[in-house]
Amino acid sequence: MELESERNSSKVDNGKCKKEEEEEEEEERRKLGGIKTMPFILSNEICDKFAAAGFHANMITYLTQQLNLPLVKASNTLTNFGGLSSFTPLVGALIADSFAGRYWTIIGGSIIYELGMISLTVSAVLPSLRPPPCPSQVNCKEASNSQLWLLYMSLILTSIGSGGIKPCVVTFAADQFDMRRSAVASRSWNFFNWYYFCMGMATLTALTVVVYIQDNVGWGWGLGIPAIGMALSIIAFIFGSSLYNKLKPEGSPLVRLAQVVVAAAKKRKEVMPLDPGMLYQNKELDAAISVNGRLLHSDQFRWFDRAAIVTDEDAEDSKSPNLWRIATVHRIEELKCIVRMLPIWSAGILLVTASSHLHSFVIQQARSMDRHLSHSFEIPPASLSIFSILTMLAGLVLYERLFVPFARRFTGNPSGITCLQRMGVGLFISVIATIVSALVEVKRKQVAALHNLLDSPGAIIPISVFWLLPQYILHGIAEVFMAVGHMEFLYDQSPETMRSTAAALNSLEVSMGNYIGTLVVTLVHKYTGRKNNWLPDRNLNRGKLDYYYWLITGIQAINLVYYVICAWFYTYKPLEEVKEEDVPAEDEIQHKQFNYAEGKGDVELRRNVMV
Repeated sequence: MELESERNSSKVDNGKCKKEEEEEEEEERRKLGGIKTMPFILSNEICDKFAAAGFHANMITYLTQQLNLPLVKASNTLTNFGGLSSFTPLVGALIADSFAGRYWTIIGGSIIYELGMISLTVSAVLPSLRPPPCPSQVNCKEASNSQLWLLYMSLILTSIGSGGIKPCVVTFAADQFDMRRSAVASRSWNFFNWYYFCMGMATLTALTVVVYIQDNVGWGWGLGIPAIGMALSIIAFIFGSSLYNKLKPEGSPLVRLAQVVVAAAKKRKEVMPLDPGMLYQNKELDAAISVNGRLLHSDQFRWFDRAAIVTDEDAEDSKSPNLWRIATVHRIEELKCIVRMLPIWSAGILLVTASSHLHSFVIQQARSMDRHLSHSFEIPPASLSIFSILTMLAGLVLYERLFVPFARRFTGNPSGITCLQRMGVGLFISVIATIVSALVEVKRKQVAALHNLLDSPGAIIPISVFWLLPQYILHGIAEVFMAVGHMEFLYDQSPETMRSTAAALNSLEVSMGNYIGTLVVTLVHKYTGRKNNWLPDRNLNRGKLDYYYWLITGIQAINLVYYVICAWFYTYKPLEEVKEEDVPAEDEIQHKQFNYAEGKGDVELRRNVMV
C-alpha cells in the first residue's frame, strides 16, 4: 500500500511539474504577438504588396509596348505565370505547416521574389535585352527567344517567391492575436477587414506612383522602385523577429489526413458503435494540434468515423497508438472540415476564370480612350484600377462601421452576416460588373465607328475613359464582400494547424482559374474566325470584346447558382473551446470505458471544461 501511495504521489508530482511547465510556456507565448507586432508584419506586407502591384499592374503594357508581343500572347503569358504564382503557395504552405514554420517560409520566399524583381529590372535597363522600339505597333519585331527566356526566368523566380509569401503572411499576422470565436466576437474590429484595408492602401500607392513612373519616366525606375520596396519589406520583417508569436509546425497535415483515410479503409468492415462518444479520443495526443479548441464529432461523412473505432488490437497499443490504424475524433474532423470546404472553395475557380483576362483587356480599352484630366495630364491606363481600390477602401470602412452594426440588429451575428452570405453578395455584384463591361464596350465601338476610327488601332477615340468607372466601382464593391469573406471563411473553417494550407487553397483556386481562363481565351481567339475575331491581336476596335464579356457573364451566372446550392447545404465546423483549470478536481475526472466485442479498456481519461 505504501509503495502504491508513493507511486501515486510521484505521478501527481510529475503531473504538477508538467502542468507548471505548460503554464510557463503559455505565459511566455502570451507575452509575444499582439498589436505591437503589426508595424513589422504589415510593413513587410505593405512593401510586398506595393512591389507586387507595381510590378504586375502595368506588365501588359511592358509586354506589348516594350517587348512587342501580340495582345493575346502577352495576356496568356501573364495569366500562365499568374497561375504558376498561385499554384506555388500550395507547396509553400505545406513546407510551412510541415517543418519550416511560417516565419522562415516568409523570409525564404521574399528573398527569391526579390531576385526575380532584380533580374527583370536589369532587362528593362539594358537595351540589348529588348527588341527595337515600335511606336506605330505595326509590323513590330517581337522579342527574341533569349530575351523572352530572361523574362520567363524572372517571372518564375517571382512565382516561386510568391509561394512562400502568399499563404503565410496573413495567417502569420492572425497568429499574433487570439482568434478563438469568443475572442473575435468580443472585439469591435475585424482583423481581415483591416488587413485588406492596409493592402489596398499599398496597392493604391503602387497604381498611382509606380505606374505613372513606368509610363512617363522609364521602365528602369518603374521596376527598380518596387524592387527597392521589396528589399525594405524583408528588412522590416526581420527587424521585429523577437516580438513574434511563432507557432511550431506539427508535422505534415497531409500525412494526418492520409492516416485517417487509411485507418478508415482498414476498418471498413467494423461495426460502428451507436454512441459517438465511444469513438477514440486522446486529448494528450491532440494537444499540439488543438491549441484553440478541439473539433467535436459531426454526423457528416460518417464513413471516416470508422477510423476512430477502438478494437482489441488498439486497446493493447493504447500507450503508443498506431496512427495508420486508429485516429482520434479531432483528426477525423480535420479531414471533414477540408472536405466540407471544397465545394465552396471550388465556386471561386470559375469566378477567377471569368476575371482572369479582364484586367488586361480593360487596359487596352482605356489606352484607346480619352484619358485627359487636363491639357497636360493623362491618366495612365493601368492606374484606372485605383478607382476599384478606392471603392474597396471606402467600402471596408463603411462595411465595418455602418453595415455590420445595422445587420447585427436583425441577425444577431457579431459579424453582421456570415462569411457565406458575404461571399454570395460579392459573387452577385461581380455578375453585374461584367454586364456593365459588355455595355461599355458596345458604347466605345459605337463612338469609334461614328468617327471612322475602327481601322485605326493607335487612334484615341473621343470618348472619356471614365465610362469604365462604373465597372471598376462594382468590382471594388464585390471585393469588399467576396475577397475578404473568402479569406475569412478559409481561415475560420479550416483546422488550426492547416491555416497556411487553407490560405494556399485560395491561391490554388486563382491558379486553376487562370489556366482555365487562358484556355477560354485561346479557344475564343482560335475559333471565332480571322476576319471577325472576338479578340484580335492588334486592333481591338475590329474585335468583339463585348461578346466575350457576355460569355463571361453567363459563366458567372451559372457559378452563382452553383455557389448558392453549396452554401445552402454547408455545415460550419463544430468547435469546443477548452479551458484548463489550475487545480484538478477529482469529481470532474471522467473515465470513459468501451465494451466492444469481448475487449474492455480505457478509451479516454479526460477533464474538459467547456466555455
